[in-house]
Amino acid sequence: MKQSGVKTNNFHQKEYLGRKIKAYGVLHAQALISSLGRLIRNPVNFAMTATVLAVALALAAGFFLLVANVQQFTGALDDSNQISIFLQQHVTEQQGLKLTRKLSENTNISQASFISKHQALDEFKQYSGFGEVLEVMDDNPLPHVIQVLPESISLDDNSINELIINLKKLPEVDFVQMDMVWLKRLQAMIQLANRGVLILSVVLALGILFITGNTIRLELQNSRDEIQIAQLVGATPGFIRRPFLYCGFWYGFIAAAVAWVLVSLMLLLIQQPLDQLTGLYEGQFRVRFFSVKETMMLLMISIGLGVTGAWIVLHRQIQQLKSE
Repeated sequence: MKQSGVKTNNFHQKEYLGRKIKAYGVLHAQALISSLGRLIRNPVNFAMTATVLAVALALAAGFFLLVANVQQFTGALDDSNQISIFLQQHVTEQQGLKLTRKLSENTNISQASFISKHQALDEFKQYSGFGEVLEVMDDNPLPHVIQVLPESISLDDNSINELIINLKKLPEVDFVQMDMVWLKRLQAMIQLANRGVLILSVVLALGILFITGNTIRLELQNSRDEIQIAQLVGATPGFIRRPFLYCGFWYGFIAAAVAWVLVSLMLLLIQQPLDQLTGLYEGQFRVRFFSVKETMMLLMISIGLGVTGAWIVLHRQIQQLKSE
């Protein structure tokens, strides 16, 4: 009998808990829908506020994707971080091939390829447009070249500089060229841009908090009589706050959706000209759009800012209304 009574009590507790959870969900669903209706009743104010929030989000998200696209471009350039070794004029093709095989056995070099002076001259004739002029030359002024790709995974800048110094000491070598200073400057500028995006995002996030908070404060003032009546009949602060918090939710959600569309449209507008530009240089570069993860992060950040801005204002304003 005792076990039967315990089972009955557990059943009633679970049933009571289920009804309570269901009722709690219904309250939130009603607040979600009623808050959207409250905003739609003032379409002009709602549209203006949501647009301002969307533009602020689009600025931060647009700069983020711009830097991400530049990083994608420089990441491809890192793979072409090769060293050109120009050999002495007296070095024969056989000696150059022998040196190439020797360099390819170096553990600090991932790849070494030999370009003879004849291959270099043919390529120069093909791409320079001076083929007819070069035909009248008796001697080939170009040297043999060995292109070396350092083992970039295991080598840092100091090790690569040491490798270049050792290559210059070889008796067959005239000079060594590795002009990657511009790439390092570009990477430093990208790091600065990343820091700028972070600072801009923080400033815009504070602006979104203030705009949302001020909008919710005005909504609260317009519903002042309604709130006071609700307090008189025993409404809890949570019950009063709930629809206004969902107003912040809707502002954040719609602002994020509009910002996503704005940034995607801007990227679509530049994609075709950029494809044409890279095609002229025989390159391939695809514009990077929002990923699913980044889209979800944009939504969560925007909704979080909207709800937080509403909460900050509601906590103070409801306390003031309660004390009156």
